[in-house]
Formats: sequence, C-alpha cells, structure tokens
Amino acid sequence: MTGKPGQTITVRHAERLNPDGTVYLTNLRAAKATDTYVLKGGTQTLEPMFTFHGFQYVEVTGADAPPDPKTVEAVVFHSDLAKTLTFASDNPLLNKLVDNIDWGFRGNALDVPTDCPQRNERAGWTGDAQVFAKTAMFHRNSAPFFTKWLKDVEDGQRPDGAYPDVAPSVVGAGNAAWEDAGVICTYRMWEMYGDTQIIKDQWPSMTLFMNHLQKQAPDGIRSAGAYGDWLLLEGPRLSPVLGTAYYFYSAKLMAQMAAATGKTEDAAQYQALAEKIRTVFNSRFVTAEGLVQDTGKDSQTFYALALGWGLIDTAKRPQAARRLDTLIQQRSGHLATGFIGTPLLLPALASAGRTETANSLLLNETFPSWLYQVKIGATTMWERWDGWTPEKGFQDPGMNSFNHYWLGCVGEWMYSGVAGIDTDGPGWSKISIRPQIDGRLQKASVSYDSIRGRVESGWQKTAGGGLTLSVTVPANTTATVYVPARAGASLTESGKPLSEAQGVTFVRQEGNASVFSVGSGKYTFKVNP
Repeated sequence: MTGKPGQTITVRHAERLNPDGTVYLTNLRAAKATDTYVLKGGTQTLEPMFTFHGFQYVEVTGADAPPDPKTVEAVVFHSDLAKTLTFASDNPLLNKLVDNIDWGFRGNALDVPTDCPQRNERAGWTGDAQVFAKTAMFHRNSAPFFTKWLKDVEDGQRPDGAYPDVAPSVVGAGNAAWEDAGVICTYRMWEMYGDTQIIKDQWPSMTLFMNHLQKQAPDGIRSAGAYGDWLLLEGPRLSPVLGTAYYFYSAKLMAQMAAATGKTEDAAQYQALAEKIRTVFNSRFVTAEGLVQDTGKDSQTFYALALGWGLIDTAKRPQAARRLDTLIQQRSGHLATGFIGTPLLLPALASAGRTETANSLLLNETFPSWLYQVKIGATTMWERWDGWTPEKGFQDPGMNSFNHYWLGCVGEWMYSGVAGIDTDGPGWSKISIRPQIDGRLQKASVSYDSIRGRVESGWQKTAGGGLTLSVTVPANTTATVYVPARAGASLTESGKPLSEAQGVTFVRQEGNASVFSVGSGKYTFKVNP
C-alpha cells in the first residue's frame, strides 16, 4: 500500500457478499474482523499479526485509489498437517465436495479443531470434532493434532467426570455426543493409527467420565442434554434415545480399548455395561414392530443410531431399515438429520442393505444435500444445509457459518463406502476393500497414506456391464476384498484365472460380492460382462 503519513487504511473480512456487492458481515455477530493500519508514508506491506480471519472477500477502504487486486495476497494459515488422501470420480460435484471438506478442515485446524474461523466463537467444540475426527484423519496426518487436543479435553474435565462442550473449556459440560468426544476421539486415534499409548494416557480420564455416566444414568437411560440432534430438520431434537445410544457406544468403545491394552477385567465390565444398555434401549425405545420411538415419535436419527451401532435386536433390523427408508422417501428422498444423525445415516443404511438409498442421499443435488451446497457455490462446508439459498437468501445470522466442518463427516462414507477402503484392524493392520458401487457413477478411486503405507482402491465400469477394481495393499498387512460380482460371474485377477492368481484366496460369496483374502501388493480384479 502506498500512502501518506497518518493515512488510515481499513480492511474488513467477510465470507459472503450482499446482493448489492457489499461485504456481508451480519453473521460475524460481535466479531469485527477488521484490521486498521495507520501508514508511516511511502510504500509498505500491511499484514495483521496475532490474529487470523475466515473469509472469502476483503474490503479495503481509506486508500487514495482502489488497490490493484494483484497486490492483495490471502495467506493460508493452519496447523501443519500433511495431506494423506486423494479422491476422484467422474462426478465433478463429488470431487468438489471432497475439496470443500479439506478446505473446511484446514480453515478450522488452528492448534484446536475450531467450529468456525470467522465469527466471535472459533471454539473447539467437542461434538463437532468427534463426528468429523475419522474424516479428518483420512484427509491429513492428524495424530499429533488430536494427541494435543485430547489433553485440552482432559484439562477441561469437571471434577464429577463430565467432559467439556468446548476444549479448551470456556462453556458448559455434560451433553451427550459432545462430552463423549473424550472417548470417541481417543478410539479414532487407535483405530486409524494403532496408537495404544493414547489409550493408556487417557484411560484415567475416560474412566472418570464413564463413572460419571453411570451415576447420571444408573438404569442405562441417559438424557440427551441441552443440544441433542442439533440443527436437525425434522423429528425430536432432545430425546433419551440419543443419550442412551451414545452411552452404549462409549461403553462399547471402552471395552474394545481395554482389551487392546490388556485390561481384561475392565473389558469384560464395559462389555457387560454395553449389553445392559442395549437391553434397556430395546425394552424402552423399540416396539414389537421394530420401530424406534420415544413418546410415540421417531426420526431418521433414531434409526441411524439403532442400525449404525448395532443397538437394535438383530431380528428387528429389517423392519427398522424399512422404516428408515420410508422416512427418507416421505421427504422426497432427502435426509432430515442433525449433528447426531448425519454422521451415521449413510453407513447405517448400507449396513442394513440400503446402499442405493445411502448413495442417493450422497448424490442428491437438491436441498437439503451436500451437493446442493456445492451447486450453489460453497467452497467450504457450511454450518447449515441452507446457509444461503437463491430463493430465501441468508439463514438466521445468529448462527450461520460458511466454514463449519461438521457436515464434512460424509467424507468418511465417501472413502470407505463409495471408493471402498477402511481399516479392519487397529492402525490398518487389516484392511477392508468394499466399494458400494452406484449406477450413477462410472468410476471412483481413493488413495490414503495410512500409518502402514499407501492403501488404494479404484473401480471403473467397462463396456457391456463389466467392471475393473484395482487395489493396493501395503506391506505387512492383509486385506479382505469384496469384488462386486455375482456367483458364477467371469472374474480374473491381473488377466489370470483366479485359480492361477498369486496371493489371492477366495473366501466366500456374500450377496452380490465375491470375497477374497489378499496379502500386500497390487491387484486388479476384472469382472467380465
């Protein structure tokens, strides 16, 4: 900037523009997001210190003439997290969604996982972090980041054992799905990185938390707390269905982590607790017809929890899956879930044999959907499904962030469901390759630099109804590969009959998938039409 001594230059930051082209600042609430410079004279570089801004647009006033846009540089600022994931498909909107997820995480990964980088909040909300944690760990090497932040969570723990809603702690505690982050994020670290040390380090804190839950819910029925299924579009927001499901899930994860660290007695106790909660859940909330209800009402989220976490009795899963599908179709094939239901909805549908519905929700381009946001110009993830629409303009400015990574939790499904890779043992010691192929996509691929090396899966449809699936399995690991091929289909590996393929063992036929066990290496399965 060139100017006279004493001349004042003001720079304001905004995520969006008003219809008249001015910066939209209302959703920033009390945050000024303004930098003021008093020039010393001549030409100098103006750059703020000890702060950061979340923005797409800057407004510069006070200059003698409008600054040349080429002289304005936006500096990307976040914790140093190495990129570990690439994703590609033949759907440009889907590819852009992955890019938006990554930018949303980068914009909120500043020493703590903030909920948003622009307004007067920028806090480490625990609920947001736990629903997004696995997607974050797919996208970037987040092990040091979450190791440090889990200490913030522990530091904010209340004397009674309740974990804070925000870490570092600045507001309340004791809300289901939020306070469970202390257990869930620790589990994610073990799941994705094979890190048992983080379990050992956090164990006293997690045990204190579980003792707190047992005092709060001695009969197994746990309150949802103050937030519940935050920002849901339809159904009960606050229900003990939600709190009880999370109580079950935390107990289940504690049992697994106890077993992983040699705490055999603790593992048995937490497993027994989980089974007790499951029994109570089915007795209290599941009808004879397999409906998951509270005071006569149900919701997509109730079924996502019951199916996704295996809460509902096995015999009633088909009825519950049908009801969930019906609720989605009643909304013309759209979701209605909030913070609690959205992360589980697509995996739950797939686990219940409703993969087509799960992929339809992912590929939906009308409101409310992920690709709708992309179509109307989103460059990061939004806090609300309808933060802005052409018909209604901006949503409630009291809570309307345009960079709020929680909805990016769908990335977990895209990489493990659509492209098909997932860890099947702690730290990718065992791998599952199981693409959920959709008729509207012609190809999809994912590459992930796991703690054990690169894992790759890529599928492409071929002429006449055939398919090619290419897989890379890193050293010192094994993988179970689900090749979409009906029994009796003509199937080869690297051009050879399966009987001659090296390191490939047929395991079973599971529905429309031929299941194989493979060791480390590169494999190409071809399903001939």
